[in-house]
Amino acid sequence: MFNKTFKIGNRMVGDNEPAMIVAEISGNHNGDYNRAVEIIHAAHEAGADAIKLQTYTADTITIDCDKPWFMTPSDGLWAGRTLHDLYEEAYTPWEWHEGLMDEAHKLGLEAFSSPFDPTAVDYLENLNVPAYKIASFEINDIPLIRKAASLHKPMIFATGIAYEEDIKLALDTCLEVGNKDVIILKCVSAYPTPYNLVNLRMIDSLRDKFDCLVGLSDHTPGSVIPTGSVPFGVKMIEKHLTLDRSAGGVDDAFSMEPGEFAEMVRNVRIMEKALGSYEYTLTDKQVAERRLSRSLFVVKDIRAGEELTKENVRSIRPSNGMHPKHYEEVLGRHAASDIEKGTPLSWDLIS
Repeated sequence: MFNKTFKIGNRMVGDNEPAMIVAEISGNHNGDYNRAVEIIHAAHEAGADAIKLQTYTADTITIDCDKPWFMTPSDGLWAGRTLHDLYEEAYTPWEWHEGLMDEAHKLGLEAFSSPFDPTAVDYLENLNVPAYKIASFEINDIPLIRKAASLHKPMIFATGIAYEEDIKLALDTCLEVGNKDVIILKCVSAYPTPYNLVNLRMIDSLRDKFDCLVGLSDHTPGSVIPTGSVPFGVKMIEKHLTLDRSAGGVDDAFSMEPGEFAEMVRNVRIMEKALGSYEYTLTDKQVAERRLSRSLFVVKDIRAGEELTKENVRSIRPSNGMHPKHYEEVLGRHAASDIEKGTPLSWDLIS
């Protein structure tokens, strides 16, 4: 139904490709353009394939109102604030986008963003972004999804708060406008995410139910979960990146620092190499190493006609002699000729 291989910019994404690793900058620039540039350079040095921005303003994502339903939850990183106040602090100024994306492109990174309203889609399309990421809290905004999907660029969906019917409706909307380049990201909308809530097995379920590429948007500490997602076939891994987790920004506390991000990239690439084949086969090296396997050898000089016994025939390394499965079969037989100690046993030596 959906394409299993397509491009995001110049980067191929697909079943036979390594996972595309995306550094989410979010609000970790802390209002400083130069800091945002530094994060992009850190992403490049750490081995990321792409950076992602978020395109909204406080007024495009919500309204300035302190009624109870416009307040953040009473616990967590952002407790006791209005949504408008939080987003006013966290947003990335739109006038920064072109410069930041140009900076990423100079480093060979892809750069795209999450639009949060139709005006953001229009703005990003003017910048010729290669893909659109829909945040899980917007996965029910069907007009937004239809507008972005109609541009026929890859669509990436976070699923953190989505029911199955939300995902299905979003994907059906893409199909309705002829867009079959889709990735859905398993994620948990908890910041940071406790390990016991991750549920990596759901990645297989998402792939089976929706028949499209799958990935991971992760908010857990460290690189264990991204690395562990590789055997589940993820083709995109997204993690928040910051220069300093203690800097006090809105997302800093659950973001990776550059050294951690680099370690994650290394671990993911190692795991991808280690997966190998589903079929039970030996590598060329393993085949070569079989020469050190056990086999039957003569371990004492034996005269012609002498009986083969446990004292003069043993199963030892290397593999030049008969298979050890014949050990009981040859005991009690006799030597067809004189056999010198250290000779690999073979049927022609036995009478």
